[in-house]
Amino acid sequence: MADAGTVTRAQPAPERTVDAPTRASRLRFWRSPADQPRWARPALLAVAALAAVVYGWQLRHAGYAEYYAVAVRSMSVSWRAFLFGAFDPGATVTVDKLAGAFLPQALSARVFGFHPWSLALPQVVEGVVSVLVLYRLVRRWCGAPAGLLAAAMFALTPIVASMFGHPMEDAALTMCLVLAADAFVAALAGARTGRLVLAGVWVGLGFQAKMLQSWLVLPAFALAWLASAPASGRRRLGQVALAGAATVSVSLAWVLLLTVVPAGDRPYVDGTTNDSAVAMVFGYNGLDRFGAHVPGTVESGFTTPDPAGPADAAASPAGSWHKLVDPGYATQIGWLYPLALAGLVVGLLRHRRAGRADPTRAGFVLWGGWLATAVVVFSGMTLTHRAYLATLAPPLAALAAAGVVLSWRGLRDRWATWLLPAVLLVQLAWTAHLAGRYAGFLPWLTWPALATAAAATVALSVLGRRPRRGAGAPVMAGRRTAEPWRAVAALGVAAVLAVPAAWGLSVLDRRYAGTAFEAGAGPSGPVGLTLDADITDTLTAPKRRLDDYLLAHRDGARYVAATSSWRTASQFVLPTGQPFLPLGGYSGLVPQPTLAELRALVDAGELRFVLLGGVGGLGTTDSELSRIMTWVLSSCREVPAAEHGGGEELLVYRCGPGS
Repeated sequence: MADAGTVTRAQPAPERTVDAPTRASRLRFWRSPADQPRWARPALLAVAALAAVVYGWQLRHAGYAEYYAVAVRSMSVSWRAFLFGAFDPGATVTVDKLAGAFLPQALSARVFGFHPWSLALPQVVEGVVSVLVLYRLVRRWCGAPAGLLAAAMFALTPIVASMFGHPMEDAALTMCLVLAADAFVAALAGARTGRLVLAGVWVGLGFQAKMLQSWLVLPAFALAWLASAPASGRRRLGQVALAGAATVSVSLAWVLLLTVVPAGDRPYVDGTTNDSAVAMVFGYNGLDRFGAHVPGTVESGFTTPDPAGPADAAASPAGSWHKLVDPGYATQIGWLYPLALAGLVVGLLRHRRAGRADPTRAGFVLWGGWLATAVVVFSGMTLTHRAYLATLAPPLAALAAAGVVLSWRGLRDRWATWLLPAVLLVQLAWTAHLAGRYAGFLPWLTWPALATAAAATVALSVLGRRPRRGAGAPVMAGRRTAEPWRAVAALGVAAVLAVPAAWGLSVLDRRYAGTAFEAGAGPSGPVGLTLDADITDTLTAPKRRLDDYLLAHRDGARYVAATSSWRTASQFVLPTGQPFLPLGGYSGLVPQPTLAELRALVDAGELRFVLLGGVGGLGTTDSELSRIMTWVLSSCREVPAAEHGGGEELLVYRCGPGS
């Protein structure tokens, strides 16, 4: 797909005369290639640099998503835990999701040490890559101006700006889907099977990061390919089948690994009662999100009463169908709704009579299908975290950029002089609605910007009604008449986009940066867990004395101790990386280990201590964890607090010989 305005193609020169200039031009990366405007590459590098600053500004204060940070810590000290995505260094139980997004974090922690910034650094890189690739993708489809505008809109989408600065799975997923779309668009130009398969591989890698959410793009990919690929119907069907096979193969690689490896040689699959990776992925993390409990899985209780936090107590419940337009979510992802909708509708209408293989129309089918599928699914599922919606950002940015460009071009057409003013008016009303819910946030910018956008809209309407010189003449053609409307139009677009950009840039302020596991920008404020100190210094004095006691009396055991909850284990695993055995998985309801297995560990001398108490670990009266706690209380010796020095928060029991 060539850019608009690309007309000629240079004749190939002899190889010797081309090689040297090509190498030299690659070193001058700040210069635009011949098929792009001179300003394109410098402007893109400026947007990418801005994105890097925004994403990395609070890197030292990125914090941890505690449960997943423990898994990253475990994977950074144990290759076995790395391979299976285990929660604990001993690799006895997996995390309750696929661990693909945590692998870059674990590798970063191995190289740079375990710190908040080392875990967040891979996401910063993923964010900058996403910005650069989205530009290339939209440029191929709709030209360099639209590509640059899409990259900037995407980079400063509030939830995107916050998410890429935190250790969250959604960052890797978003990057993989943008790379998949890039490969897909490149494949569509010539019905190239290899590129289409590559797109499927990227979707599969996205599945490793966030499971079924990655597959939301597949209906759009299939529809766009079957409708627009320049090939015979039989070949198109075969290509889709081949790419689908690649997608499924890569997606289910980890599921297959845990299915074929015997249970005794791998960790237990968390989130399930039957140790099934299939149940964990498609049940616990799939149908359960829509309120349907799958046998063999633990009920996740995937609900939340307030998606926006205390700043917006009137927000809709996380399970409501209209939540995507509620300010609690829309201020993080939905500022561009009107622009994106305008771009989709106008683009499809203007290209409705184009040939079947028209690449521009295919692009609107791709982005529109992606957006529509995601909106339907997210509207129907229960959402707890705004970052889940980050996969809406690429299609919203692409369609919004196309909407601006098409509306801008419409000012030159007799039939569409009203288009840009109308689009700006709707966008202005929507922006005022969202900003009005947080009237105290940046009022010095919000209301002047909206007033400027309103004035520009009125001015464009007046210019569009000016009499034309001659029948059929362009409405605003001519250098003298073009310059005023261009300046007014640019001012209106910039003003109406200033408010969402300010929300995105608010992550530069720690008050609005959000924290890991619940990223947010703007008035939603910081929520979640923030740890600014080095993780090795977070052991309290009593916990350190207890840890020293357990290590001194470990007597060669495989585990330092078993704990009645993952939260208790995290207090020791995060700072030390030592093998503590969490009982009951994330929920406390997972039968790992069973009472028989725990007693076998004690009898074999692989476990000497059990820690009871702390947060979590209650389970139910008939759970395996409850039976283990009953046995420990009746069969093991309690170590007095005066002996282990760890205080009375945790009850320490020694089991086995000498108990």
